Amino acid sequence: MAADEPRQIRIFDTTLRDGEQSPGASMNLAEKLKIASMLADLRVDVIEAGFPIASPGDFEAVREVASQIRSSVICGLARCGDADIDRAWEALQPAAQPRIHVFLATSAIHREFKLQMDKEEIIRRAVAGVQRAAGYCSDVEFSPEDAARTEPDFLCRVVEAAIAAGATTVNIPDTVGYATPEHMGKVIRDLVSRVPNIGDAVISVHCHNDLGLAVANSLAAVENGAGQIECTINGIGERAGNCSLEEVVMAMRTRADYYKTDTRIVSQRLVPASRLVSGITGLHVQRNKAIVGRNAFAHEAGIHQDGMLKEASTYEIMRPQDVGFFNTDLVLGKHSGRAALADRATTLGYQLDDAQLKSVFADFKVLADKKKEIYDSDIVALIEQQNWLQSPGWTIESYQMQTESGQTPQVRLTLRHGERTETREMACGDGPVDAIFLAIEELTGYEVRCVEFSVHSVSVGRDAQGEVNVEVEYQGQRFRGRGISTDSVEASAHAFLEAINRIIAIQEATKARQ
Repeated sequence: MAADEPRQIRIFDTTLRDGEQSPGASMNLAEKLKIASMLADLRVDVIEAGFPIASPGDFEAVREVASQIRSSVICGLARCGDADIDRAWEALQPAAQPRIHVFLATSAIHREFKLQMDKEEIIRRAVAGVQRAAGYCSDVEFSPEDAARTEPDFLCRVVEAAIAAGATTVNIPDTVGYATPEHMGKVIRDLVSRVPNIGDAVISVHCHNDLGLAVANSLAAVENGAGQIECTINGIGERAGNCSLEEVVMAMRTRADYYKTDTRIVSQRLVPASRLVSGITGLHVQRNKAIVGRNAFAHEAGIHQDGMLKEASTYEIMRPQDVGFFNTDLVLGKHSGRAALADRATTLGYQLDDAQLKSVFADFKVLADKKKEIYDSDIVALIEQQNWLQSPGWTIESYQMQTESGQTPQVRLTLRHGERTETREMACGDGPVDAIFLAIEELTGYEVRCVEFSVHSVSVGRDAQGEVNVEVEYQGQRFRGRGISTDSVEASAHAFLEAINRIIAIQEATKARQ
């Protein structure tokens, strides 16, 4: 590397593993594959696809991602135990570039209360785990869990032993988000200066966001010698989440003058990636979220607007186009053709095959008859809605609703399941949304408890589309659904029905494995 070239930092994405551990964020196989494909388009260096021994679903997801994604390293997580490592390798065998990621807790509190192991046993187990993984593939990552709270002397011993055993990456996790930037920087400096064989491995960091410092701690680690950052789209993950991929990437790119680093990430795909993950997980991005939030490039103060009109850099340190936002918005209407829609979808970061384009275009024409102006956000909503509408199961054929103040709503609902249609007419509920939910329960035969319901606009104007998200509970498990329409009752019906379809899909998958 030439002296004036930026140091390349690897981006290790764990949206499919740690991100999925966010409460309510579980994904099915089709959704994981969509996200994996998006991560490959982003040019993520390493995709941690799951924890193969955790469940048959996790194993299948890792194996399918390993089979389909060839441009990124595909990683499977394993504890330092033979069964975990063997299962991880079994899932990863189709990968063009496989990596086994083994971990073992090292902090005093974990040694005493979780593992009941002394230091020598920890080192022995770590070495055995790394050696077994290295017997399967040459790319092995080792994580001393809770490294940020591990005694520095012991951490150096464990890392040295793991590298000697064959680890090519050593990941230093701030598992509980306890570190501060100076603290994390010192941990990395100590490893660089005190571990004799540290040059034989890449130093990585995995920072949690419990104190809101995950991105800052990751950047401090990079300043002090780390060469890989573990992160997730939108920063999702356990508890308060992980280091946000879009934030840490753009921090290094925008402040390349300071960090002297860069990544392979195609930043123009960050906003579409954020929207895809948000739509699939049901975890919304707050409006003022850095980089990808709706307000990230919005200016209301008059002095800011005046400065922007004269020179954008007065109040913007990045161009919105560089992360996937676009200035042009009102370009399509009911007279626009399929080619124009395909071009706009590509511009927004979506690659649609012929079948997907045909389906989105049909929905676009219906929406164009309802709305005078079609915004980019409307098009994004139509595309992302395909994640749900393409799912097998029940679909809405038609509905009629009659409501009157002080009277019980009257609903007539027709659902389709394959070639079969079912219709119910009912007087029920204490409002139109409750009535449509009860009618869906009656038709599908599934009685669930709605634990969360939210609705918000996906664009602007009186005729804006509404996005409804629901979470329901069935037999102790929670399931999500989302629906989008200019009619909020119809959107609610789509969302509720999607949750029911998820229940059915899980049950059918369970039966198939038995």
